Amino acid sequence: MTETNRIEYKRELSDGLEKEVVAFLNYREGGIIHIGIDKNGNTYGLADADADQLKIKDRLKNNIRPSALGLFDIVSEERDNKNILKIIVASGSEKPYYLKKYGMSEKGCYIRLGSAAEPMPQKMIDELFAKRTRNSISKIKAGRQDLSFGQLKIYYEESGHTLGKAFAKNLELLTEDGAFNYAGYLLADKNNTSIKVAKYSGTTRTDLIESNEYGHECLVKATKQVIDKIAVENRTTTKITAKERQQANLWHPIALREAIINAFVHNDYTNEITPKFEIFTDRIEITSAGGLPEGLSKQEFFEGFSVPRNKELMRIFKDLELVEQLGSGIPRILEHYGKESFSFSDNFLRMTFSAKEVADESTIREDGQKGGVTGGAMGGVTGGVIDAIEALTNRQKEVLKLIASNTSITYNEIAEALSINESAVGKHITTIKNKGFLIRQGGTQGYWEVNVKRK
Repeated sequence: MTETNRIEYKRELSDGLEKEVVAFLNYREGGIIHIGIDKNGNTYGLADADADQLKIKDRLKNNIRPSALGLFDIVSEERDNKNILKIIVASGSEKPYYLKKYGMSEKGCYIRLGSAAEPMPQKMIDELFAKRTRNSISKIKAGRQDLSFGQLKIYYEESGHTLGKAFAKNLELLTEDGAFNYAGYLLADKNNTSIKVAKYSGTTRTDLIESNEYGHECLVKATKQVIDKIAVENRTTTKITAKERQQANLWHPIALREAIINAFVHNDYTNEITPKFEIFTDRIEITSAGGLPEGLSKQEFFEGFSVPRNKELMRIFKDLELVEQLGSGIPRILEHYGKESFSFSDNFLRMTFSAKEVADESTIREDGQKGGVTGGAMGGVTGGVIDAIEALTNRQKEVLKLIASNTSITYNEIAEALSINESAVGKHITTIKNKGFLIRQGGTQGYWEVNVKRK
């Protein structure tokens, strides 16, 4: 393994780290820095990776301008039985990025050229600054300033974090003059942001049979509500034969969840346009405002190069474990759907996922009896019903919702969908079973049965 235009190795945490990160922030493809590996690809490891991880986050937060928060991930990995750190850096939308100590100068600005971080010529600095995105949700002052954030604080507490008095500043929910910005407005308890989920009786928009409106509250809550609603619509079809029970969702649940979150996080809110979700009999369409970010090609988009449009939202969704790591969403979707599922225009991105061919109520089993279709919510179990279960934690409810929408889902699929490890999934499922809300039918080759009605 050698260094490339997107790969940098460092044997240990050194003073030059910020320079390398700045170079990747200014590079159109971003990059990855491995700490604990030398220039020849030999693994040396780190004596205290956890301590180094905290140091890195603190240094990148305080020594780089504009803020790089939401534009990098720090991941702990094991290689050759040694601990290393991987820093995933996205291409920033507010170029040029620079070292705070030296300002926006040739000594402070760097860009990746080949396998090295090189000083940026002053002419390039001036050109990038002239094109810098100024109309971002962090710079737009919210139309109302009487904002509260009780819902956001609850979500942080549930994820093991505590928001202190300075949370608005730390989460970059304020403009430079200290007023709440549009990011803060989107995350506040009350706002005028409306999210529509429409359902049609056929393959066109002529016959609307259901129109659900979410929003007017914290964007995180609206995101979870849309995920729950579409999980219910993503019904599981069941075909029973003499040999086995065959089940399939209309759409792959993990890819669908990634697409929903991607639409919320990367939507261009500067024109007050929100994501739109439409369910047809043969497909689901998810449309978000804003085309490809400037400087990102379609090929780079499909390869997972990340240019977060709303780094403030990205950071918060990562904190709350709704997003796993930068650049992981699109590749996950492509594991189950082709590139043709994506369509781009100057102002919108649309993802269209065709429904799988499914069995209907006339399906005949090999024993001569009728089979049928089981709703994805297992006989009418909805996200709202599960949310009302006081005996379960919020994370356990999320696990149960995934199982309710796909009774043949695996531990690995649940782990991927919730960005947690499989052992944690196992503990949650054991607790849910012990409390009587979940029953396993047929052993390892069987299926889950959700049991909440009597609760």
